[in-house]
Amino acid sequence: MPVIELKNVSIRYIVGDFKYIGVKEYILKKLKNQYHVKEFWADKNISFSLEAGDMLGIIGTNGAGKSTLLKAVSKIMIPTKGKLKVKGSIAALLELSSGFDGELTVRENTYLRGAMLGYTRRFMDEKYKEIIAFAELEDFQDRLFKHLSSGMKSRLAFSIACLVNPDILILDEVLSVGDGSFRKKSSAKMREILESGVTGILVSHSLPQIREMCNKILWLDHGKQIVFSDKVDVCCNAYKEFLLSKRVPKTWEQIEEMGSLGKKRQACGVKKGLTKSQKIEALLNRKNEKAAIKAATAFLQQKRPDLLK
Repeated sequence: MPVIELKNVSIRYIVGDFKYIGVKEYILKKLKNQYHVKEFWADKNISFSLEAGDMLGIIGTNGAGKSTLLKAVSKIMIPTKGKLKVKGSIAALLELSSGFDGELTVRENTYLRGAMLGYTRRFMDEKYKEIIAFAELEDFQDRLFKHLSSGMKSRLAFSIACLVNPDILILDEVLSVGDGSFRKKSSAKMREILESGVTGILVSHSLPQIREMCNKILWLDHGKQIVFSDKVDVCCNAYKEFLLSKRVPKTWEQIEEMGSLGKKRQACGVKKGLTKSQKIEALLNRKNEKAAIKAATAFLQQKRPDLLK
């Protein structure tokens, strides 16, 4: 039985000027037939299903509809059209500071977030030390949340979500925040969670992260579903080619063709004709950090030497 199932889900925003003109002017404009609204479809006809233990990676450029879709799956938003079924408890990290109060301490926010997820005081008492230890915040328990760095906030949010035993874990760019050691630790924790049967959804611009952690992939572009597949490597290679060519595939054959081109580019290394930033990105994708740092430093020395002083 699917844990998450979407059938032709569409989400629409109504864009109008009601909040700027007030009730009186709104009524007058309606009576004169001068009030107009615009429809913006953030997601259109999205369909996929996930079983227990699946990890879905969602890719797409900014504005593709990824975060809006996560809000619908998290039951924060109701789809305008289509059917959406979700079974089990959900822990969603959509924004680092959501669900936290900046005027409360780390300790108080941990219990607050746990309560918002539906857990009892006794359960949070049992998990509290484990959460703080994983987040590496033992020395900051009585510090106000607003005084934490973004990396600390990310660690606390991730720790609470992962250590309270959800059935479904939803992450929106959370694993890309924090230092390298914590990213490795959080990735290892995610693999452990998935092996226990938890279903996950990860939105990330890091293709290596998607390749490593996900067994299903969903590609969105301007609210439209390009593909949902278990062929993660093929789709990631095709997406890399899309970022270079801006050509949107319309069939699976085109995706395979673009995937083959993307794979060849990766195998051949950095090619002539790529921009400096594309060359650096290619080096990072191949996990050649030293070469990427060297190339970035050379680029800055040429364009902005003042930044290296």
